[in-house]
Amino acid sequence: MDNPTTPTDPRIATLLAEPHRPDGGIDAAVPPIVQTSLFTFADYVAFEARMSGQSDSPIYTRVQNPTVAAFEDLMARAERAEAAIGFASGMAAISATLLSLLRPGDRLACVTHVYSDAFRLMETHLRPFGIEISYHDPCAFADDPELLSGVQLAYLESPGSMMMRMMDLPRIARHARRHGTITVIDNTWATPVLQQPITHGIDVSLHSASKYIGGHSDTVAGVVCTSAEIAARIRSHALTLFGAKLAPFEAFLLTRGLRSLDARMRQHQRSAAQFVAGLETRPEVTAIHAPGPAPEMGLNGRSGLLSIELREAVDIPRFADALKLFRLGVSWGGFESLILPAGVGLAQAADPNPMRHFGVPPRLVRLSLGLEDPDDLWRDFCAALDAART
Repeated sequence: MDNPTTPTDPRIATLLAEPHRPDGGIDAAVPPIVQTSLFTFADYVAFEARMSGQSDSPIYTRVQNPTVAAFEDLMARAERAEAAIGFASGMAAISATLLSLLRPGDRLACVTHVYSDAFRLMETHLRPFGIEISYHDPCAFADDPELLSGVQLAYLESPGSMMMRMMDLPRIARHARRHGTITVIDNTWATPVLQQPITHGIDVSLHSASKYIGGHSDTVAGVVCTSAEIAARIRSHALTLFGAKLAPFEAFLLTRGLRSLDARMRQHQRSAAQFVAGLETRPEVTAIHAPGPAPEMGLNGRSGLLSIELREAVDIPRFADALKLFRLGVSWGGFESLILPAGVGLAQAADPNPMRHFGVPPRLVRLSLGLEDPDDLWRDFCAALDAART
């Protein structure tokens, strides 16, 4: 599903299956869980060397841990990045990145239809701290060479997680380099199997690792992949002081998830292709948002996350309740199939009209296709549509 960066680079499936090779100790195929809060030192000189920065040996799991480091190393290699940092959640990864790279008075250009909690972070925390924020159509970042003039950071999603709109990553990266703008992309939808933004010039690629990276709906985590220089800034400014560290057991689960990521994404892609073809035949569906391969823009395949818009003749609550194999839920990327009606999924108790913020059509329904047989999923979907017609 991907091509090596150079003829000697392994393909992603091979890379993700490579055994763990620690610097010392046992040569375990699976990284052991180093379940400890702290690490001790053999003598005063070793302790002094670590505290003064002359050594990089582990000192405290909030800062570094061998199990976490093994996951970070595998993730960095998958994204073709110099470094990676694991976090306790996707939002921890997003907030740590933005708060490390922005200062009061800076300008942030954000794509529209951005993940709802990222939007809330920007509006409730970054803007009051003196960050100037503007929102732009995904196409504008590539089509307007001057959009990033005077902008310190561009926050991108391609494809997005509701409207699934794509962005021309190589072209945006060229514009950003000319203006000295740092580019950050949420790559959760595609994973490094389908898209490696750093190879196209993007500075930071981050994930909610709770989704496809973990793949089993049993872990909440995040990860940032970037250059060694930016990673050092994020570690020193945010990871250590905010305390949003990734725990050893979660890192173990994420490494396990990465081993099967390529195979799972192939199944998700087969199911999505079957659904897209079927959806085109259903008169109840007025729009399908399911981006496919576009190598010139950086995307090499299709994941199992797509959205549709339904006619007024479909009773969406009745449709949701009629589904047998799809469950109602806010996440995605696991083994199970999920449905998320946008009107419910974006709602917050304190915000009676969330759609005005995100520009998402009120009759949009998001589907996360899991690892069930696609024929079974399609039969279930069609039966529910038939039952929901008014």
